[in-house]
Amino acid sequence: DLQVTDCSLIWNTDLMETLELDNLLGQALVTIVGAENRAESRGAHARDDLKDRDDQQWLKHTVAWRSDRSEVTLDYRPVHMQPMDADVDHIPPMARKY
Repeated sequence: DLQVTDCSLIWNTDLMETLELDNLLGQALVTIVGAENRAESRGAHARDDLKDRDDQQWLKHTVAWRSDRSEVTLDYRPVHMQPMDADVDHIPPMARKY
């Protein structure tokens, strides 16, 4: 439960912090749902149950939005592998080695 007690319309930091908290909670929910759906480990996204990356299935960007307080919709868009500039070499994707 959260309540804004400051009713002023100028420099209302109470209201601004409440709006920012709402935004951060929404972003956290979208991140959690997207990570839970991605059935692989890739870069900083590491899962104990799926140790390897899967380029066949998951070499794509996750696009997500929250349409309700708790409903998250996921979609995907392709990863563009070729650089837009001819002066830059293509670097193929590879697994991180630590």
